[in-house]
Amino acid sequence: MSLNYDALWFSIPVVCAETCAFIGMILFFNNLWSIRDVTPQPPPQSRGELVSDGGEHPLSVDIFIPTYTEDPELTRYSIQDAKKITYPYEIEINIYVLDDGNRAQMRKVASQENVHYITRDSNVGYKAGNLRNALEHSTGDFVVILDSDTRPFPTILENTLGYFKDSDVAWVQTPQWFYDIPEGVTLDVLLDRRFGRGGKCIGQLVQKVVGSISIGKDPFVSDPKLFYDVILRRRNRANASFCCGAGSIHRRDAVMEGALKAYAQQIQANVDAYTCREPDHEKCRAVSNAVTQEFSISTEFTPYKFHVSEDIYTSIVLQSDIERNWKSVLHPHVESKMLSPRDMHSWAMQRYKYAGGTLDILRNDNPLFRTGLTFQQKLMYAMTFWSYLAPLWNCIFIAAPLIALFTGISPISSYSNEFFLHLIPFLVVHECATALGTWGIDNRKGRMLNLAFFSFNLRAMWAVMCGREIQFHVTPKQRRSGDFLYLVWPQICVVALTMIAMCWATAVQIINPDPRQTAALVVNGFWAATNAYAMTVLIGAALWKPSKDSLIRIDVKNRRWFRKV
Repeated sequence: MSLNYDALWFSIPVVCAETCAFIGMILFFNNLWSIRDVTPQPPPQSRGELVSDGGEHPLSVDIFIPTYTEDPELTRYSIQDAKKITYPYEIEINIYVLDDGNRAQMRKVASQENVHYITRDSNVGYKAGNLRNALEHSTGDFVVILDSDTRPFPTILENTLGYFKDSDVAWVQTPQWFYDIPEGVTLDVLLDRRFGRGGKCIGQLVQKVVGSISIGKDPFVSDPKLFYDVILRRRNRANASFCCGAGSIHRRDAVMEGALKAYAQQIQANVDAYTCREPDHEKCRAVSNAVTQEFSISTEFTPYKFHVSEDIYTSIVLQSDIERNWKSVLHPHVESKMLSPRDMHSWAMQRYKYAGGTLDILRNDNPLFRTGLTFQQKLMYAMTFWSYLAPLWNCIFIAAPLIALFTGISPISSYSNEFFLHLIPFLVVHECATALGTWGIDNRKGRMLNLAFFSFNLRAMWAVMCGREIQFHVTPKQRRSGDFLYLVWPQICVVALTMIAMCWATAVQIINPDPRQTAALVVNGFWAATNAYAMTVLIGAALWKPSKDSLIRIDVKNRRWFRKV
């Protein structure tokens, strides 16, 4: 692309944004380059197959169900499904409800279901602190982490414990599956309901031309199939798949060993910062010993990193352990089901937490500068962190066509045939490569939401830059009523500005026709319209309300959880 040297103030930012996007594309395709699944192993018969000096004793597994504000009756279903877990050999399974809300009703549910109940006096460390407290009150060789709405399948242990026959495997992550994602209504059915048989015929005709259209289908793009089945799964080849919390199985020894090393390193770093550098000097030794004792008391011992994104942070710590070389496994098959965010507020809260937590790690403990991670591991993590920086250049991509339409100035010298001969083949090849690399999983809506989510990610980025703590908020499991347009006012502004800009540019071209501006108007108009359409996807999600036929709710009285159909 040739720069517009008469408007470098415009051209250079666009080139920088395209360069950043290109780097992201390279990191993405490196992630997708090949697949190398870890060979599954048959379930172990005894403890000795997985734990040194375990002998012929049966395996011991603890199932942790952390909860804070979730409905106790919702947690009951997870407990009941956990009690149905089967195993082909003798095994000891203990289920623990970890109630950070310290609620009498939750204690009652645990008692009624005959499972262990653990609480604590404070909420220090969020979920990670809750898990640490549970480790202090349990003894299982392996730990399964579930959320309060995670309902495990009976086969979860039978299909995953075999991976731990490799003594270096620290954890196994299973894909998460949201079984309550709205299926939507096809266009012909919707038009039939509103306009009768004629509307149905029109809907069928449109779908024959463009393919099936479902209104209200997965408005928040919650389906995690692309992330687990493609992105995280293909990180197995680099030992770079990270823990995502719910549905993961952990080797207790790995978590505790990693925590002990991090604890010792933190104490030593604090001691080095506050003592002199002459260890042979008697006075220095005395001060050093005193400081070491003090920091040994004040430093938190954290098996799971005290952080809003404790899962990925703990993964980085374990994988960067040079002495131990812990491994991770992404098991390719779903072993549990859970609820997805049911409204815009819950979804935005969850995404804000993900973005803020990840960026906080990038700012304060950048894994790219950690010793112990391989080059490929760093590239994989670089892709994750780079994706959360995308709003910086997405804002330029959103603003550029609007500036061009309002001012008549383009970031390139001309929209010539040569320009289109380079652009169109690149776009076609890019789309084909993406479809091939993602096994044909349709991610068009996901990419649009990634662009439209710029305002939320910018907010998270600003909070991290200002040193603000990213607060942990439990994602609500029940839908809030009303619409949520107040959350998407930046996206509404983009749509409004796009409409105004296109009208303005069209009027200018009609009043003062300029053949050189026709191509610019078409290209930038199409670019701006594409951006605006991406914004409408998020605006539509804010306005979305589930149909009565798709509501999932809890019947507390009869203790049933059902989907009305």
